[in-house]
Amino acid sequence: MTPYGNIVFFILISFLLIPTILLGLSGKSAKRYNIFISIIILAIIFGHSINGTVSLVLFTLFQLVLIITYQKYRLQKNSGVVFVIAVVLSIFPLVLVKVLPILGLHHLFGFLGVSYITFKAVQMILETRDGLIKDKISMVELAYFLLFFPTVSSGPIDRWRRFYKDMHTVPSANDYQKLLLSGINFIFVGFLYKFILAYLIYNYTLIYLPNHTYNYLTPFQGHIAYMYMYSFYLFFDFAGYSAFAVGVSRIMGIQTPINFNRPFTSRNIKDFWNRWHMSLSFWFRDYVYMRFVLWMTKKKWIQNKYTISYIGFFLLFFLMGIWHGLEWHYVVYGLYHALLIISFDKFERWNKKHKRWPKNKWTQAIGVFITFNAVCFGFYIFSGQLF
Repeated sequence: MTPYGNIVFFILISFLLIPTILLGLSGKSAKRYNIFISIIILAIIFGHSINGTVSLVLFTLFQLVLIITYQKYRLQKNSGVVFVIAVVLSIFPLVLVKVLPILGLHHLFGFLGVSYITFKAVQMILETRDGLIKDKISMVELAYFLLFFPTVSSGPIDRWRRFYKDMHTVPSANDYQKLLLSGINFIFVGFLYKFILAYLIYNYTLIYLPNHTYNYLTPFQGHIAYMYMYSFYLFFDFAGYSAFAVGVSRIMGIQTPINFNRPFTSRNIKDFWNRWHMSLSFWFRDYVYMRFVLWMTKKKWIQNKYTISYIGFFLLFFLMGIWHGLEWHYVVYGLYHALLIISFDKFERWNKKHKRWPKNKWTQAIGVFITFNAVCFGFYIFSGQLF
């Protein structure tokens, strides 16, 4: 069963969450029950396929053992070589998932949500290395974090320390009531986005574009219309899913971070990546870009800080591109956004010196217009239509 894919899934989780809601409204902890229903729902999601179930179990056990073993090692020693090996081992199954199908080979770990579980596992190793995670971790709680069912298939990507705090905080009845109302509101927003707006855009416009316009549009106009309609469809479909995940999480007492914050009103491309798929972009920013920049600055192999930063942007967006897949349009999509970020940074530094572009409501409106169209063209690349 696909999470949030049909009304049956919502009826099922609504029934299973009744005890969670009653416990929350009574000011009591529902952690143990939430872990219990997570196991049930994961079994329903993955139970239709023996291969998927076996893959999930083996992959999770592998990551659990790796994280806990590295944590025990880190309490005694701090070898950089061991750290790199741990990170590579954690990422390796995901690499196999991406590479082996291209070679015509089957892979073991190709189940729904493998990417997002990997991001969480790698994060655990990185923060353990940094000394941010020191306390002994319960294997049950760690498994609950990695496999938290509202977000297991497509995020948002939570952080262990924030998740752990929520997991061990029992809100008062009044506080839980606010969480419950907020969760229900997110779920209704998800229905509006995914099952109404995304559905209408796809079924009444997108399926006819770019080529089946019945002479109402020229081929060029058909592709332009596709670019904009696909961009809106992508947003409403994914933002709707994310709203469901956030809403169900809040009902379970976990304030999973939101993924979208009005991205099409972004003033520039940097602002866009602070609003679009935020948990993923922040993950790559914190654990790829920032670490690369700090590492290169420390090694002093390149003296110019802007050169280091720009190489970091190319690395970040290249990895974000191939994470979606190894097809050319994903690679080009990533590099396109790297060029946008670098170009804007250069413009921003130039304008800071020459002050030719003032900050007012008119320049802000122009910035939103330019950013919106640049982003939509990026989604056109992402769709594969350009190739």
